[in-house]
Amino acid sequence: MRKLIIILLSFITTFSLYAEVNKNKEIRILIYTKNGKGYVHKNIPASIKALEEICAMENIKTDASEDPAIFTDNNLKKYDAIIFSNTNNDVFDTEEQKKAFQKFIRNGGGFIGIHSANAVERQWPWYWALVGGKFIRHAPHQKFDVIVTDKNHPSTEFLSEKWHVEDECYYSNHLNPDIHILLSADLTTIEDKDKSIYPGDVFGNYFPLCWSHQFEGSHQWFTALGHDAHTYDNPTFRKHLRGGILWVLDLK
Repeated sequence: MRKLIIILLSFITTFSLYAEVNKNKEIRILIYTKNGKGYVHKNIPASIKALEEICAMENIKTDASEDPAIFTDNNLKKYDAIIFSNTNNDVFDTEEQKKAFQKFIRNGGGFIGIHSANAVERQWPWYWALVGGKFIRHAPHQKFDVIVTDKNHPSTEFLSEKWHVEDECYYSNHLNPDIHILLSADLTTIEDKDKSIYPGDVFGNYFPLCWSHQFEGSHQWFTALGHDAHTYDNPTFRKHLRGGILWVLDLK
């Protein structure tokens, strides 16, 4: 009996120590902002600032970089998630960098994509599947309504049924059927002369703008919103980003 008690006490002590270590484990995110040839968003400094401040409030460490050389197996081991913030076009220089990124995802590393992150690596189907879709074009910058498709998510739970925004309405194809849609653009509030061409009536009056899913072992979250630099100072948009980050990290 005494031996059993000693074993149980030893187990409880070990478990308590493990829980304490796990609780105090440093969480670190890479904020990646590389752009290939083509349009570069002027909002990148504002997005980095907002993401750093959001993460700091949650005791999450951050590194920001636009250098693809950071994508090595050894270097990515230090991160729990990677944010592609307003990345665009080709953001990797070598196949080895792509493989390191794939390995990170397949080992359970989280992924967050913001705005033009779905316009990255447009010749790489694996990436489209990861981010959830491939950018085609956007409607003119304007005010429009966003419908909260799912309020039971940390990135949307604080919103009303409609979110009035001023942004670009992104259209994507190659949508991954596994994505769980959180926000949708109300197309009846969008002025767009080419709307009948795409998306036409394929999606009815709504088009997906934000979603989450699990992909090859990774938690993924994407929002198409966030074109303007000043948007990153908006408290509601910051809550939106915070919820997505915490969900990817399995912290909420």
